[in-house]
Amino acid sequence: MVAYLLEVGCEELPASFVDSALEQWRTGIPASLAEAHLQAEQMQLFGTPRRLSVLLQGLPTQQPDRTLEVKGPPVQVAYQDGRLTPAGEKFAQKQGVDPGSLEIRQVGKGSFVFAVQRVRGRPTAAVLQELAPTWITSLSGERLMRWGYGDLKFPRPIRWLVSLWEDQVLPLLWPTSEGNPLPGLVAGRVSRGHRVLGSQQVVLERAESYVQQMQEAGVSPDPTAREAYIQAEVTKLARQVNGEAQIPAPLLREVVHLVEWPTAVLGRFEPEFLRLPPAVIETVMITHQRYFPVRDGRDPRKLLPYFITISNGDPRQSERIGAGNSRVVRARLADARFFYEEDRRIPLAQRVERLQAVTFAEGLGSMRDKVERIRHISRLIAAALNLDPQEQALVDRTAYLCKADLVTQMVYEFPELQGIMGAEYARQDGEPEAVAEGIEQHYWPLGAGEALPASLTGRVVGWADRLDTLVGMFRLGQIPTGSSDRFALRRAANSLVLIAWDAGWTFDFNSLLQRVVQDYAAGDEKTLKALQEFLLQRLQILLQEEKRIDYDLVRAVVGDPEALQEGEPAKSDLPRRALANLPLTLLRAEYLQHLRATGELADLYPTLNRCARLAAQGDLDSAVLDPAAAVDADLLQEAAERELYEACQRVYRLGVEPALQGDFTPLVEGLQAAAPAVDRFFEAVLVMDPDPRLRANRLNLLGVLRNQSRLLGDMGAVVMAGEAAPAKSH
Repeated sequence: MVAYLLEVGCEELPASFVDSALEQWRTGIPASLAEAHLQAEQMQLFGTPRRLSVLLQGLPTQQPDRTLEVKGPPVQVAYQDGRLTPAGEKFAQKQGVDPGSLEIRQVGKGSFVFAVQRVRGRPTAAVLQELAPTWITSLSGERLMRWGYGDLKFPRPIRWLVSLWEDQVLPLLWPTSEGNPLPGLVAGRVSRGHRVLGSQQVVLERAESYVQQMQEAGVSPDPTAREAYIQAEVTKLARQVNGEAQIPAPLLREVVHLVEWPTAVLGRFEPEFLRLPPAVIETVMITHQRYFPVRDGRDPRKLLPYFITISNGDPRQSERIGAGNSRVVRARLADARFFYEEDRRIPLAQRVERLQAVTFAEGLGSMRDKVERIRHISRLIAAALNLDPQEQALVDRTAYLCKADLVTQMVYEFPELQGIMGAEYARQDGEPEAVAEGIEQHYWPLGAGEALPASLTGRVVGWADRLDTLVGMFRLGQIPTGSSDRFALRRAANSLVLIAWDAGWTFDFNSLLQRVVQDYAAGDEKTLKALQEFLLQRLQILLQEEKRIDYDLVRAVVGDPEALQEGEPAKSDLPRRALANLPLTLLRAEYLQHLRATGELADLYPTLNRCARLAAQGDLDSAVLDPAAAVDADLLQEAAERELYEACQRVYRLGVEPALQGDFTPLVEGLQAAAPAVDRFFEAVLVMDPDPRLRANRLNLLGVLRNQSRLLGDMGAVVMAGEAAPAKSH
């Protein structure tokens, strides 16, 4: 077993790329080795601002020998009168084997010829010469570019390459017709140490000595080790001033990839700056300076006048480094204090009219125009929620003030504080707490997995804000395509669904959407249907990815979003119902997943699916749930059909209303009880009777049972084990 080292040395890489590249390698390198029939006993990935490295240990010296078997034509096609036919010769030639080596084997009920190749494994070193360059060229990321040599795109110029097979340099064979895409750069054994602490050239003796030699050169190559060290040092340093370090995970992850030899350094600023809102101080430190704030160890709600920075310089200069960073943060905080004091001269409400000078989007007016649209949509939502007059007034005031902080100096300088400063200024102006909370929370969630708004005002105004954006952008044709989503419309749609789920809002979203499109898009049917389809697609994705609902069960609940565009009532009822009550849609999907887990779905499926398939030959409206409204009892001639009619009546009487309220157990119990009656019906009753009245009556009976089961989901969309997914119809 041997070891191999690949190091790509660069000018300072963006921290986000280092993190992404290592994750790509974590899955990509083992996969490419496996494809080449190789496996390492251990893989270590290293990354710093100046290098990406992989150390593979426990590699075999060569690939295993393999036997490849390819099935050919039937014997009667490959041979005639004991001689190989042209078809047989062509098969042997195509597989690169001697015609005389073809083997005849029995497969099932026939005999076929087989080409058997015995492939000798190549030396692993030769395979790695070809694989390693692809590990470099396959890395993807944002803002890749060429750097004046060759065609390879990379975030920063590559300055050196190390490729060591044990203690020998292994040249790289680049997968391009032009050869090396990095002219003048040849893989060797020379790396580079820390810019300040190490040697400019580090001659690596062998692959396994990489970590030790790099540490001797002032580089800690393992990001996991750097992270643990930084966290421990920051915690220890904060305790020296009786504090607790605030260590946000994203900041820690970023700082790890900004340094090669981390040193925690304590900085300080004047206590008078603590009179600023804590969010301002934290934004200056975390977002702008990459510092770790320090909170009071006895009262974590309070900040202390200290911070901790991670230096990549000489640890012996920590005092000077701390003093320099302290001067920087004082200047930033002094600016923030000036903006804060200037902003306080004008009440938040007096800033609303200034939004007239801020453009929301071309064709959609100013932010002041948007505020009025948000207020109008908020009133529609408030009416749908049956809010009392006091709640309506709080929502309207929140909507009026929600964007006012965009014209403050603080938010102009620190855009990350939008909403936060609006809430702060609202409190200082004496606005109700519900209004202040709503101003901040209407932007929530700020990203995937982030907190959802907890306040009524934040939920309603946040919904109105996003709904206005979606309707406006779709009216202008700004629909997301591929990876392009300039206005974050996917995130806006996701937020609508997540907030509705979290708040338990059961009002008819379809009706609200139609009203907003009518008011702000002149009732444009094309805009409405495009928006509905888009929202349904986001709903499907959230059910699958956030709630872990199986794909076919999502389709059973949501239906086909494109059916709304096609306008067929039989297909569009499920999509419409899915949007009409978002929390109920979630409950339906979760209950179907539960039935699959318990095995009950497998028991119900054959009966209900057979009913649904045959009922499709009738014309009963999918909204009909009461058997008495669809079936003529006087035409029920057979005992089996009367029994099924009574079973459907029991389902309607006991299961329908609870299902509409989100309790599906009575419905499922009723359907389970009806299953024997369905079986006897199919045994004893001719559904497609020559008499058109009997035939229509029996199809309606099956249609009612289908409709009742569709309160849970469309059984025709469910895929049971061993079945193919249902084909999409057009």
